[in-house]
Amino acid sequence: MITIPYLTAVSTYFSYGLLFAFGQLRDYSRLIFDWCSTNNLHGYAPICLAHEDFYIRRLYHRIQDCFNRPISSAPDSWVDVIERYSNDNNKTLKRTTKSTRCLNLGSYNYLGFGSFDEYCTPRVIESLKKFSASTCSSRVDAGQDRTISLLCFCILTSVSFLPPGTTSVHAELEECVAKYVGKPAAIVTGMGFATNSAIIPVLIGKGGLIISDSLNHTSIVNGARGSGATIRVFQHNTPAHLERVLKEQIAEGQPRTHRPWKKIIVVVEGIYSMEGEICQLPEIVSVCKKYKAYVYLDEAHSIGAIGKTGRGVCELLGVDTADVDIMMGTFTKSFGSCGGYIAGSKELIQYLKYHCPAHLYATSISTPSAQQIISAIKVILGEDGSNRGAQKLARIRENSNFFRAELQKMGFEVLGDNDSPVMPIMLYNPAKIPAFSRECLRENVAVVVVGFPATPLLLARARICISASHSREDLIKALKVISKAGDLTGIKYFPAAPKKQEEEKDRIKLD
Repeated sequence: MITIPYLTAVSTYFSYGLLFAFGQLRDYSRLIFDWCSTNNLHGYAPICLAHEDFYIRRLYHRIQDCFNRPISSAPDSWVDVIERYSNDNNKTLKRTTKSTRCLNLGSYNYLGFGSFDEYCTPRVIESLKKFSASTCSSRVDAGQDRTISLLCFCILTSVSFLPPGTTSVHAELEECVAKYVGKPAAIVTGMGFATNSAIIPVLIGKGGLIISDSLNHTSIVNGARGSGATIRVFQHNTPAHLERVLKEQIAEGQPRTHRPWKKIIVVVEGIYSMEGEICQLPEIVSVCKKYKAYVYLDEAHSIGAIGKTGRGVCELLGVDTADVDIMMGTFTKSFGSCGGYIAGSKELIQYLKYHCPAHLYATSISTPSAQQIISAIKVILGEDGSNRGAQKLARIRENSNFFRAELQKMGFEVLGDNDSPVMPIMLYNPAKIPAFSRECLRENVAVVVVGFPATPLLLARARICISASHSREDLIKALKVISKAGDLTGIKYFPAAPKKQEEEKDRIKLD
């Protein structure tokens, strides 16, 4: 639970109040000038909702240069950020031909596979030459009528069938992922967001109950809403409140009819991407077992990044993967690729292959991307003949814990847990969002800043993502720049911890 300093909360509300008041005043002034002008859309309803349009024009456009910064290099520990300029007060931004070399603290490149890798890259290039950049087909596409006939034939005759959207690399990837996460089978999709939003509605529908963590990702929220199931929310990462919600909902049953629920699924994340907190999975699994609810675990940010062998939150916290019914993850973070997966029982995966729209209708993950994931997993497990995978996992853990500890010593309010590579630094005030971002960029450090509506109104933050590719010198440089930006913007909300040397001097004086 984030406790906002009282004066900070007051100043933040005051800042938003001023923005709203002057923004409305300007809008009313503009209405007077536009009253007599001709409008080709007279009689049409606004295509954008009023409050969203107001927010974009009066706040987002003012600080648009802090977001969507294009780069012209691989997302490694250092990136080339393209310089931009605006002639209309940031309403539109134009690119230049110049770029600035910046330390990258914004990418999800947790293990450093986002750039050239001596083992992965040659194999990706090889698969590109052999299979091309895209399959130009869904996983089951071969002409709809022909596909259905072939699938029926294969089911009846037990003959394996790989349609055009499924290559031997896709089959190998699914086997590799299932083995890696410790499940009997897996299915992969071409987009991480769609893995949640398209698969949750297949797993549960009307008459079912989804109990979701209050800070779950938007993809989970969209998937839950699209399912038609009843949705209840429990307090973020609080197993005791989850148990209370489960008790109440089981006792009450379905709305109006009060019939028993057809099924109950509890959805949580391994590492929460905006908080950097690790899920209290052992306690949540225990509660779900007690009340016979299924556990759906989203490991987008934890798979490959934490655990002794990078197998995620289950390995880190000692949870048996057999106790987690549905394991979801993405390949966009630790593996330097794209897409997502669902791992579970063979019956579950077979069911998804026949019913999931992300498998039936969406273009399959590109073969080079699939090969990148396979190669990355082999490096992590040491199957490439080296110990680079173990070194990467040790380095990201050391880098994350070092960086978090140093930020806290400086007096920043840093969210999250040890071992988590995600470190949100609280900014709160909207004026500090662009100030912090621009000051860091001025010193050649690229950071991600996040505000409303991605976070609650008062909880704006800068989100730091640490990588195994960062050297200790990189981290020290970043700390110096962030400390300077923190002093200038006034976001060191806690007194800085005294240095050991100063403590030693004080002790000598006392003696």
